[in-house]
Amino acid sequence: MSRLGLSFIVLFACTSAFASPPLRIETEAESLASTPTPFPVLREFVTEDIYHYRFDIRVGTAPNAIVRVHRVVRERAPWRPRSPAHAIMLLHGDFANFVTNFVPTLGNPASSAPGLAPYLAARDIDVWGVDRRWTLPSANGDISDLGEMGVAQELGDIAIALTFARATRPSGDRDTSRIVLGGFSHGGELAYAYAAANGRHVSAVAVLDAYYDIAPEHAELRELACANAAAGREALAQGVTDSDNSFFITLGELARSAPQAQSPVFSSYTNRGALLAMNGLTYLLAPYTPLYHLSAPILDANGNVTALRESSEDSVSAWFASAPPHQSLRETVELDEIWCGTTPRPELSNIRVPLLYLGAAGAFGDYGLYSTTRVSSTDVTALVVRRFGPARVAEDFGHGDLLYAADAPALAWQPLATWLLSH
Repeated sequence: MSRLGLSFIVLFACTSAFASPPLRIETEAESLASTPTPFPVLREFVTEDIYHYRFDIRVGTAPNAIVRVHRVVRERAPWRPRSPAHAIMLLHGDFANFVTNFVPTLGNPASSAPGLAPYLAARDIDVWGVDRRWTLPSANGDISDLGEMGVAQELGDIAIALTFARATRPSGDRDTSRIVLGGFSHGGELAYAYAAANGRHVSAVAVLDAYYDIAPEHAELRELACANAAAGREALAQGVTDSDNSFFITLGELARSAPQAQSPVFSSYTNRGALLAMNGLTYLLAPYTPLYHLSAPILDANGNVTALRESSEDSVSAWFASAPPHQSLRETVELDEIWCGTTPRPELSNIRVPLLYLGAAGAFGDYGLYSTTRVSSTDVTALVVRRFGPARVAEDFGHGDLLYAADAPALAWQPLATWLLSH
């Protein structure tokens, strides 16, 4: 498989080695939270009285052994966040980080999309997040530890981030200060995995367009994962550790800087046309569902993408152009193997807390509903955002539209906020 194909795998879960992080991590995180300034802290203005905080917590000696925790929250005064009763920890998807997925106005390049995190913060929800370590190094940065960045490490980092958030949020009762664990795409899959493997600190789970278990009638999706896993293992054996994101960055940057020039990626398209095709016809390279697409397309009579239906080209090109340069191949391979079913994993039946599934009809959509039937929770809510009936799935709400569409606040964010405020 090409490196492009490997970087596009948006999978999840964990192996039998994914034990609960040791109590030492919990104690250290609480100690860090009680120290005045134990690590670098960034504070950025977002909008109105909403600010973005970023904390870099070093957890080892490796170049990228840092747990980067984010918080988007209303302030009562400078450096004095409010303390909303409800909180969520959001996990980002592939070729992205917390900011580019959830606060895209702070991305580089900045996006015109307002962002899910500020929307929730404005409704008195304390929004937290954590970046996976492969998002940290620059294009020429030290990636000597990239090969260690697997799902077990990520689940441990989630535990540290949750512990830090709970220790930072004032509460007289640690049980009531538990946090909803949510995530988009691969982040949603990791939320499932963490809740199934550990679940400590988590009061509920909110998954945005992802699945964990594949329904028996969709064996072709499992076969795809098996083929990807085999190709990934072969690449790892050859010493490849970086499933880099240069493909996405190039598409996004050129669509912004030279939209009418010929694309060096897809020579039969202009740079704008390449971006449109990649978003609207994603299933041609990544058929995670039969007509899976990142953004809802407007199609002509020949099936060509002429425009994007829901998300602006500015927001989509910024999403691509702001992608972190690197991504862990080990993570991709481990998650492929779990989806294939060749590696033991925590089962969804271990999840007993409330669950929300919010899908996009043109992406994981209805295919994500099967996972919601596998949990043990008696409080399960499922909503698939759709514009059309089954005959027009190819044009319906796409994966990234949940974050970047003009109507995302009304169709996706408002139902999510309502659910969070009741959980």
